[in-house]
Amino acid sequence: MNEILVIIDKLALFTFIVFTMLGAGLSLTIQQIWEPLRSPRLVILSLLTNFVLVPVFVYLLVQIVPLSEGLKDGLLIMAVASGPPALPKLAQIVKGNIAFSVGLMILLMLGTIFYMPMVLPLVVQGVQINSWDIAKPLLMMMVIPLVIGLSIKNQFAAIVPTIQPILSKLSNAGLLLGLAVRLIIHTTDIIGLLQTGAIFVCAVFIVFSFSVGYLLGGPSIDTQRVLGVGTAQRNFAAALLVGTSNFDDPSVVSIIMVTSILMMIVVLIAGPKFIELNQGTGVEIEQVEG
Repeated sequence: MNEILVIIDKLALFTFIVFTMLGAGLSLTIQQIWEPLRSPRLVILSLLTNFVLVPVFVYLLVQIVPLSEGLKDGLLIMAVASGPPALPKLAQIVKGNIAFSVGLMILLMLGTIFYMPMVLPLVVQGVQINSWDIAKPLLMMMVIPLVIGLSIKNQFAAIVPTIQPILSKLSNAGLLLGLAVRLIIHTTDIIGLLQTGAIFVCAVFIVFSFSVGYLLGGPSIDTQRVLGVGTAQRNFAAALLVGTSNFDDPSVVSIIMVTSILMMIVVLIAGPKFIELNQGTGVEIEQVEG
């Protein structure tokens, strides 16, 4: 039964990511994706947040909090894995800048391909990572569908209004199905982490990541939301690849999976509430040129 659920989870993940990226390609142009990244300030702060502040914070956190070696390793792997495949969908949920979410996802994903193999062996012993092993699944599931979507919009714009709602429904179905299946598969892991207190470390990880991303995500409220959720939701696909190929300790994979589930749940539940709070208090951020 568990093997069937694992297969369903993989299919749901594939459906979610591929159709999300296809839909993003159909709704945007290359110029729209590139435009937010023309701000040097925004790009530098995005890289600083994801590749310096979050990894350093998590590294210090696991030195202070008493955790098993496997749990520490899993959290450090998540900390250095950036560029979440779900970012365009998360940006849609929190009503952020979709074009920026796609550009940021690609920027962070490419950064992770080179950053992770260099930095992770310095903080986690015995890890061997090949950049291509990380890049291959990310390119296949994220970049290629995005390029196909952009090409369809450019060549066959008339069919976009017909197929876009279908892709959106498939993406949503993959997200909800995958989340439900993962909760079922990892219920025991979640209970175990609750008993050890490690799940509260995950919560601190998530809150810090979102907060620092949001605070540094100017120039506007919609880019703040994107960098907030884009920093809080790490690249679990890259983290899981490293965890399963380098460690026999099951707690490494458990903490990676549980942290990614919590990150997604927090965005799905807290994201809309956060938007209502901002709108209710009239929070606005002035546009700043990079």
